[in-house]
Amino acid sequence: MNEGIYGATLRDAGVELHCLQMRRGVPSLPALLTLVRVLRRHKPDVIMTWLYHADLLGLLASLLAGLGARRVVWNLRCSDFDSAVSAGSTRLVIRALTRLSALPAAVAANSWSGRRHHAMIGYRPQRWVILPNGFDPGEWRPDASDRCRVRRELGLAEHSTAIGMVARADPQKDHATFFAAAERLCADDRDLWFILIGRGTEDLTVPAALAGRMKVLGERQDIQRLLRGLDVFVLCSAYSEGFPNVIGEAMATGLPCVVTDVGDSKHVVGDSGLVVPRRDSDALAQALNTVIIEPIAKRCERGRRARERIERHYQQDAMVAGYVDLWRSMCGPHVAGRLQVHDK
Repeated sequence: MNEGIYGATLRDAGVELHCLQMRRGVPSLPALLTLVRVLRRHKPDVIMTWLYHADLLGLLASLLAGLGARRVVWNLRCSDFDSAVSAGSTRLVIRALTRLSALPAAVAANSWSGRRHHAMIGYRPQRWVILPNGFDPGEWRPDASDRCRVRRELGLAEHSTAIGMVARADPQKDHATFFAAAERLCADDRDLWFILIGRGTEDLTVPAALAGRMKVLGERQDIQRLLRGLDVFVLCSAYSEGFPNVIGEAMATGLPCVVTDVGDSKHVVGDSGLVVPRRDSDALAQALNTVIIEPIAKRCERGRRARERIERHYQQDAMVAGYVDLWRSMCGPHVAGRLQVHDK
């Protein structure tokens, strides 16, 4: 499609960026031919595609450009998917990819659950690669000064408990379950506040019982700072998640997390947070209540363990190294020796 919110950042970093100007959900032969021309001109050693439609488009373009399929790596970012809400075109694309999955050099996934699900539906790649998401603990970190500033901006007292969820308005994220759990928690007269952040959240219908307890911020570009003002983080996705970035970001910020058992979320939080079944508002409310009523010291200990898990298992440097190792393995020695990683 277009260059989105990161286009200018990429260009400023010296990245050559080509936008096909496709429209969401509308196949485009001119866009495919444009991509073919780009590939013929650059003759890349590795073509890495992200998400289903790009996987199919990238494979077709590589074949049409005369580069073959062995330069292509697909990158899966989800686990299961809900066929009831997935577009018909997406279901057709997934069926085609399942039949073509032996052609690319490799299929990468950011989660073990994603690999298991796609193997179950028939993916048979020549090579599986797991590339978990990674985070910069220097960027995602606790900060007492930011905490005070954010809470002042939101009108929250220091002793108030702020429960936050960062997720776009989408059935996958299941805001309905979050609202239902929040209503149960608000039945008691406690100083609880619920913070919604994400594209389209301002258009959600907030239950009347939460009108005085919920702050809806919409899409924001200062998520790092906003997370520092929270006490507990929640993500109650109903399906499809592989490795939700926002869980790692919240953990690195030192927040205890309550998540649904979707994708690799349970594996990521480990013993630092609580995991509940999907679409179960009673279980979600109970888990949140467990964290809320804990002594502050115990809650802070959960946050400390969460950040420690990110530092130990999900560092950004380790993620980058995994990608570079994959790319090097696909290139001849003449290319691999020139492949370098530069700090941002």
